[in-house]
Amino acid sequence: MRLNPYGEDAVNLAADLANRRPASADELADRCRAAGLILERPVTADDLDRAREALDAWDEIVDAATEQARADRLNRMLAEAAAYPRLTRHSGTGWHLHYRDPQRPLGDVLYTLFAVGTALHLTGRGMHRLRRCAVAECTRSFADTSRTGRRRYCSHPCANRDVVRRHRAKAAAT
Repeated sequence: MRLNPYGEDAVNLAADLANRRPASADELADRCRAAGLILERPVTADDLDRAREALDAWDEIVDAATEQARADRLNRMLAEAAAYPRLTRHSGTGWHLHYRDPQRPLGDVLYTLFAVGTALHLTGRGMHRLRRCAVAECTRSFADTSRTGRRRYCSHPCANRDVVRRHRAKAAAT
């Protein structure tokens, strides 16, 4: 898979890592590779720490109460990422666009990836398309990539659980 690192894939990777934080540098590397990232150097404990910082900042964007608060938090993340676009060709993938210096460690790459990918997702699809699951006991976040922009649940099991709960409540009320 060729990952478009600044679109839907980046925001989905952020949600996946935020919902189930990697416990080790090796796990972070494995999950990034599984998402399609090409890792050109070993992943270190410093990368894991920086990835956790990125995920903390990303969670603040998810939990922002208003569009303006979301934009302000994302702008702070983008300012810290402070990267500029450049054409690159590596690992036999052909020419493509990166928003980072070529020698940055994975933790910094993820910080930038999440910031730019989230900005493109929200500005391209709508500022409301990043949220927590509607099931009260579920705290998972997700990027709404649906056609209509009205997705409410992080997964089909949560959606089904909520439908069953509402059906039982309605039956009990009658």
